[in-house]
Amino acid sequence: MNGIRDHISLHADALVLREKRNNVLASNIANSATPGYKARDIDFASAFKQAQGVGNLRTSDDQHFSVGNPSANGLAFRQNLNPSLDGNTVELAVEQMEFSQNTMRYQASLMLLNRKIAGLQNAIKGE
Repeated sequence: MNGIRDHISLHADALVLREKRNNVLASNIANSATPGYKARDIDFASAFKQAQGVGNLRTSDDQHFSVGNPSANGLAFRQNLNPSLDGNTVELAVEQMEFSQNTMRYQASLMLLNRKIAGLQNAIKGE
């Protein structure tokens, strides 16, 4: 069973992270008119590396010090290009573009995962 998990984990991890990122981006879009709201985003590359066990050191005991990125889930505030007078850092066009791009990548990851599963099913059936 571990071999199957290893075979599909890359795409499954990508789907989970893309879904989290879509939720963050949707929250940004929903709060585009909220005074003082700070736009956030997930650094997909670093969060994906962390999900795959690559990158920063992990702690295995409560007494160990955490080393590396202080944002464990990759969530950080986005730097806006055009400051707003009310303190809101959401730039609607940027958020919509990022949301669309992330959605397309989510669909691509889902398609690749489905193909991997179909290939495994064919191998199990002996086709």
